[in-house]
Amino acid sequence: MIYRVITLIGGIVFVAVLFGLLWWFCKQFLARHGVTERLTDRATMLATWTFAGISIGLLFAVVGAFVLGPWAFYRTLRGHDVPVSDAAAIWWGLGIVATALAITASGFFGFLYLVGAL
Repeated sequence: MIYRVITLIGGIVFVAVLFGLLWWFCKQFLARHGVTERLTDRATMLATWTFAGISIGLLFAVVGAFVLGPWAFYRTLRGHDVPVSDAAAIWWGLGIVATALAITASGFFGFLYLVGAL
């Protein structure tokens, strides 16, 4: 029973880590493309919608996260008037989603291995 509680708490922590990684990557992306006004607010909005796209995509299938996450990134980015082409925005979104998910998944699988769940 204690392993279930530890795994649940670990899962919640890793969801927070995923959002944190998305926020940091989005902030770096916006800063790299010259956004300085309300950078933190814009990065939060971009990360929130990207996170929502990933979450909904994971409900349908794991592959859906790699479709809806970048799409949500692209749609939110269009509302911020960042000087990036449509194709570049989609590729950046895919890269941010894939990197954040890979880091989070590897950390979570390592956590599961440490507690003996794998």
